[in-house]
Amino acid sequence: MRVLVVGAGGVGSAFISIASRRPAYEHITIADIDPDRAERAVSEALETGAIPDPTGERLQSAAIDASDEKAVTALATACRAHIVLNACDPRFNPPIFQGAFAAGCHYVDMAMHLSEPHPTDPYNKTGRRLGDAQFAQSPVWKNRGLMALVGMGVEPGFSDVAARYAADHLFSRIDEIGVRDGADLVVDGYDFAPTFSIWTTIEECLNPPVIYERDRGWFTTRPFSEPEIFTFPEGIGPIECVNVEHEEVILIPRWIEVDRVTFKYGLGREFIGVLKTLDKLDLVSTEPVEVRGVKVSPRDVVAAALPDPAELGDSMRGRTCAGTWVKGLGPDGEPREVYLYHLVDNDWSMSEYRHQAVVWQTAVMPAVAIELMGAGTWIRPGVVGPEALPSEPFLDLLDAYGSEWEWLEYRDKAPLVTEG
Repeated sequence: MRVLVVGAGGVGSAFISIASRRPAYEHITIADIDPDRAERAVSEALETGAIPDPTGERLQSAAIDASDEKAVTALATACRAHIVLNACDPRFNPPIFQGAFAAGCHYVDMAMHLSEPHPTDPYNKTGRRLGDAQFAQSPVWKNRGLMALVGMGVEPGFSDVAARYAADHLFSRIDEIGVRDGADLVVDGYDFAPTFSIWTTIEECLNPPVIYERDRGWFTTRPFSEPEIFTFPEGIGPIECVNVEHEEVILIPRWIEVDRVTFKYGLGREFIGVLKTLDKLDLVSTEPVEVRGVKVSPRDVVAAALPDPAELGDSMRGRTCAGTWVKGLGPDGEPREVYLYHLVDNDWSMSEYRHQAVVWQTAVMPAVAIELMGAGTWIRPGVVGPEALPSEPFLDLLDAYGSEWEWLEYRDKAPLVTEG
């Protein structure tokens, strides 16, 4: 199995550190517009537990402009990749997606093609939904026998696999699936320091959130709507969560019978306040403005002014929790409420891999998925989400990676969710 990773930021670098320890990975090339960053990712992997590479051929770095479809095709062909992993911000999805197809490679991303709000009624109706452009290409991928596995990070990704497992093993009827993300992470020394890409965070938090209901289909609401208090496990405790645009709401109803699907994020009121301020000042715009003769995107300026999330690990402490809350009837026909989750402690991920918890948790999921693809266990031609594939092989292999998942039963206990 030979893999081309496009993007050597936090997640791409964490991926190569994880995957390089697995013998299933014959070769990995990691490429970035900054060749020094790609080279550092290889060096860190070799220093932190990669299988020895005396020939220097198993792990390689390269330079690439991810916005150039032909460059993606050329590099994937040159390194004889079987799979292209997109580890870039989703704005670069189209050229990487098409470049992988032109090279005859399978494709994996962790965030789907960007949405566009409805032009006249954005807080009620969907416009172009997340991933619509990718799903439109599914027939041609299927005809060529290629799989594009979309949304295969932790959220989306693990959360979708958890939904598949719950549907297959824990429930006879599902009334609601709600992906819930929360953490007790603290970054010392900073007044404001997001632990994941602020570019992506702005995109998903300020776009109209999408909700699915069986009787209505997909519809939208206002950002940060429907606040609720969700009690996260293992001592993280109650956190206020709000609606955020996310891929699971698009993916899960395609393959799982469910009455309602939501995604809510434990952002915290301070974080929400910062995002609202950036929005009021139009600093979330991606349209370039001219400043002293130079054109620059306001959102890129915000991202450049904040610390790089990949470099915050030494200042972070606490845990991040991603999971899927499912409510319905169990196999015995009795009411059931379950939370299936994956939790990573920053001290552990830093000591074991030198990568902070949020990017490591995101990166381990495509590492597991791609290993299953290479083994032929997870292959389904076309554009598919994780819930279209069997959950058991993924969850078993995730445990084998030393990163166990858990689930909690909430029958006859205090409710997991209360009104915010």
